Amino acid sequence: MAYLVLGNGSVFEGTRIGDTGNVTGELVFTTGMVGYLETLTDPSYAGQIVVQTFPLIGNYGVISEDFEGAPALSGYVVREICTTPSNFRSEGDLNVWLKRNHIPGIAGVDTREITRQIREQGVMNAMICDTIPADTAVLQQYAVTGVVKNVTCRHIMTVPADGTQRYRVVLIDYGAKRNIIRSLTRRGCEVVVVPSDTKAETILGLNPDGVMLSNGPGDPAENTDCIREIAKLIGHVPMFGICLGHQMCALAMGGKTIKLKYGHRGGNQPVTDLEGNRTYMTSQNHGYAVLAESLKEVGTQTFVNANDGSCEGMRYPGKRCFTVQFHPEAHAGPEDTSFLFDRFMDMMAETEGIR
Repeated sequence: MAYLVLGNGSVFEGTRIGDTGNVTGELVFTTGMVGYLETLTDPSYAGQIVVQTFPLIGNYGVISEDFEGAPALSGYVVREICTTPSNFRSEGDLNVWLKRNHIPGIAGVDTREITRQIREQGVMNAMICDTIPADTAVLQQYAVTGVVKNVTCRHIMTVPADGTQRYRVVLIDYGAKRNIIRSLTRRGCEVVVVPSDTKAETILGLNPDGVMLSNGPGDPAENTDCIREIAKLIGHVPMFGICLGHQMCALAMGGKTIKLKYGHRGGNQPVTDLEGNRTYMTSQNHGYAVLAESLKEVGTQTFVNANDGSCEGMRYPGKRCFTVQFHPEAHAGPEDTSFLFDRFMDMMAETEGIR
């Protein structure tokens, strides 16, 4: 037996899965019907307890080829966990994998009701525990802080291009998903992955044709050192930012960000292209958003969330820089916006022609 205790006082009784021990985190939900492996290994979930809204999780087992990074989430909540996976690629049972990776979890709880409370009251802290604590002060005190430095790579590493190399791209790793690298290498880019605290001078010294600002966890505004280095890079080299990279680029441009009530997490987020005539389905995982109006003097909003009207993309004229809030590399999720990587390739080609 185990309990999920919410910051609003609600208590849900269920069955312990994964690792033992009590854990506290920010409680969020993701709406993906598939892709639980990518969710579990997405560094952007650092410091959070993740609720899967789809009722059955683990039915296709564990497939290491689908991992997007090292697991960083604090805890895991499901309605039902499958202990008899059936898939030709499966390498084992999900519950065993959760234990091996020291991820505490709970199953057998009403995930619909938990999701409803988050949607109505907003993201809140929660605890997975074996006994209900008499004092829940820890829930009110907890905050997701300092997580980028925990999930970034420790050393510079280079990933060669698939086939003939066309460009060299420096990827600043704030918690990057692996498919960002794959999306670049398959387009002929050598990718040099650097830690989040790498100085702008060092990055420019690598002679990149372009710079990628990756996704990552937490409040973008707390990463003041990263934002300062991004500001030094803007205008010197073509730049493409995703998720946290989008947010920190906006802050480096003098813009502002806000925390959303419950964020966007899942593979079914509709995003409207303001410079075209289409709405795309996108994969997303974030709790903060850029205030587009705070950038009206320096940037142009390019995408908007069709559900709540929040900013989903910015373009900075004259700076060779564009960013998006969603994940064009998907994994898991729709690949409708993968053309943005081609747009980045075109931007580097244009710059190459100017040189």
